[in-house]
Amino acid sequence: MSLIRILKNAFLMKCPKCQQGDLFESSSFGYGKKSFEMPEKCPVCGQTYMPEPGFYYGAMFLSYIMTGFFSIFFMVVVHWVLGLSLVNSFIILILILAAFFVFIFRFSRALWLNMMVR
Repeated sequence: MSLIRILKNAFLMKCPKCQQGDLFESSSFGYGKKSFEMPEKCPVCGQTYMPEPGFYYGAMFLSYIMTGFFSIFFMVVVHWVLGLSLVNSFIILILILAAFFVFIFRFSRALWLNMMVR
């Protein structure tokens, strides 16, 4: 499976096997009760979304790494390049990360599943 296909499926949050079934029950920026819920299987092809217990621990590390690199890059640009104060830069960073928390969680899971399932 190519890297482009993995990233495309992860961004669209589609099944890694058929590329049609949705990985999550609600929209990507939904902050409701079902924001973090995934169906057990793909509604189109039946691919299981929970291959084994603890499968998504890897997604947690991906999320941590992506968020860390984004935060470093953001602080370099906003604080050093644009010249905002350190406190204001952190406040803006925290607001951005809070706004995109659900998306980051879902993208990490989708990326991990698409990397591991062939």
